[in-house]
Amino acid sequence: MVEEVCEKINERDVKAEKQEQIERGTRITVIRETLQMNKTELARKIGISGQFLGLIEEGKGNLSYRSVKKLMELSGHSADYILYGLDDSIISDTKKLLKKYDEKEILYAMSTLKEIAIFLKQR
Repeated sequence: MVEEVCEKINERDVKAEKQEQIERGTRITVIRETLQMNKTELARKIGISGQFLGLIEEGKGNLSYRSVKKLMELSGHSADYILYGLDDSIISDTKKLLKKYDEKEILYAMSTLKEIAIFLKQR
């Protein structure tokens, strides 16, 4: 009985992992198309073969840490988006906004936000 339950849980985990892999492949395809690259071009830039990238896009493989990092640099997307589909638009929007300010201004603003957070927590 316990073995059957464990087996069903394991099967469910494998199915969920496979679905995540398919979704990850789809995100990578969209990123590649947004970059206006074919599989061979993107694969070369992230250090893998075009054939392996095809397998990844089909949900039949995973990128290494090194390849994810290179894809992040190329696309501007976070690892959280590439791997898990978490919205990272706030990161890119924030980077664009922060380009207007120097480091001293940013640190001052962060300090001010921290003080506001502490004030609100104490209320």
